Amino acid sequence: MSKSLVVYFPGQTFFHKLDPRTKIVFMVLVSTVIFAVQNLYLSGIILVVMVALWLLARLPASIVYGFLKALLPVFIFLFIVQALLYPGVTPIIKPLIPKFIPLIGGMGQVNLEGILFAVLLMFRLLAMVILLPLVSMTTPVHILALGMVRMGLPYRLSYTITAALNMVPILQSEIGVIVDAQKLRAMSTFEKGSIWSKLKSYPVLVTPLVIGAMRRAQSMAVAMDARAFGAMKTRTYIEDIKLSPMDWFFMIASTLGTIAILVAAAII
Repeated sequence: MSKSLVVYFPGQTFFHKLDPRTKIVFMVLVSTVIFAVQNLYLSGIILVVMVALWLLARLPASIVYGFLKALLPVFIFLFIVQALLYPGVTPIIKPLIPKFIPLIGGMGQVNLEGILFAVLLMFRLLAMVILLPLVSMTTPVHILALGMVRMGLPYRLSYTITAALNMVPILQSEIGVIVDAQKLRAMSTFEKGSIWSKLKSYPVLVTPLVIGAMRRAQSMAVAMDARAFGAMKTRTYIEDIKLSPMDWFFMIASTLGTIAILVAAAII
């Protein structure tokens, strides 16, 4: 199974059937709430809603597990930094450094407020990471581009955005091919090497990847010029989209939910 965040998973769930404009509005609303809310419990509710929508869309749970695995070092770093540096009045470990140690003994403490703030940041980050693939994995790229155009975005800019999204799985596939080619040459740095060895080996990976991307971009530019892309201010589409009653209901419910969470955050 592809690990790309922009691969489309066909389905007949209600979230798959939503208009792309509805999903874009939902994404903007949720992103606003995630960054605006400072309350741990409300952030937890937002994360639970994101996970529930993921399950309702019947997307693979293994992808969320992959998110957690990839973000685990970030979570550990946030936990340590916030626990040590966030100002608080409720110490859990005090002092952090035993007093018998010369010069620095008795310094430092771990505060409850720092730990709670670290958890809040983790909830925010995970909710944001789930949000984007929730939209991209339930919407074909060309339908997403059409939704952007119908919202007033110039179709040339919309095509640029969707073309970049389409390039992500291609580049990921090329990375795999390059790594396999290096393995055939008895290079095991990316599997068993140290962090410093991996950093020194990245030019071997990046150089052919960049050259291939530049060649592909040049081919795309020639193909677009051959089809007179951008010659007309407007264009027609084979498929069209239309907002359904379900779309209006979901947008209204999302808006009311956003307002309710913001009001609750202001009151609590």
